[in-house]
Amino acid sequence: MALLRTRDIGSLRHVSEMVLGIGGAESNVAIGLRRLGVGVGWLGRVGDDALGERVTREIRAEGVEVVGIVDAQAPTGLMLKERPSPSSTAVFYYRAGSAGSRMRPEDVPAGWIEDAELLHVTGITALLSESARECLLASVSRARTAGVRVSFDVNYRSTLAPPDVAGPLLRTIAERADLVFGGADELRLLFPDADAAEAADRLVRGGCREVVVKHGADGAAVHSSGAVVEGPGFSVDVVDTVGAGDAFVAGYLSALLEKLDVPERLHRANACGAMLCMTPGDWESTPTLSDVERFCQPGADPVLR
Repeated sequence: MALLRTRDIGSLRHVSEMVLGIGGAESNVAIGLRRLGVGVGWLGRVGDDALGERVTREIRAEGVEVVGIVDAQAPTGLMLKERPSPSSTAVFYYRAGSAGSRMRPEDVPAGWIEDAELLHVTGITALLSESARECLLASVSRARTAGVRVSFDVNYRSTLAPPDVAGPLLRTIAERADLVFGGADELRLLFPDADAAEAADRLVRGGCREVVVKHGADGAAVHSSGAVVEGPGFSVDVVDTVGAGDAFVAGYLSALLEKLDVPERLHRANACGAMLCMTPGDWESTPTLSDVERFCQPGADPVLR
């Protein structure tokens, strides 16, 4: 989507200046992975308009291989973000009927999934529309048939569907994934009669290799067959938390693809998420590997010389 965010602290009712950029969970993860040294492709649907051109250009400029389907019948989705106070952020979406909501299975080229090491999808796409959900499910099915690992971030958005509708749909996808990411509330959404830990364990017993429970500033925990590994978070001065979960996912997946062990994956993921919180913007401050190493170095000089 295109993204307009307030430059200063204040409500959209009163601020006079906005900054134009792009945003979106999948593009945030794609850019994060690329900055961490992973070759990555992103597929999406944009309108035949200037905002659509900006979305695909910005993602491509980060070194991501872009498959951007241009839809002449629908506009590019839009997101507005305000900071009513120094400690709060509000996000508003305008994507009903957008190009992105019109994704369909035939948008995904032959071989695009089958030639990958891993497919990453989110619950946002699944709730945008029926055709977008069919596209996601078909993509997951193709990945499973080809032996490609599937990563799924629940990423529940209450404005897209109420919990009783979203829960069963998102659980169906989670049960088909090899790796699931979610906050404690999101995992309880999948299994309303369980707490987050039990929900994670149910997914593991059902065939998921790993379930990563995100706890924000308190870190995260990875549930796998017979083991739970916890990783502590980092204490930082928070400016904007939007996009931090995507940076976390990019950090974890990059370490997974490098075949690092679970504690190392959590360490990198928590660092990436914390660093994203320190500046405004959904992805602009997504770190590189050298940024992460510097951030994690005790007593590092804050001035890069």
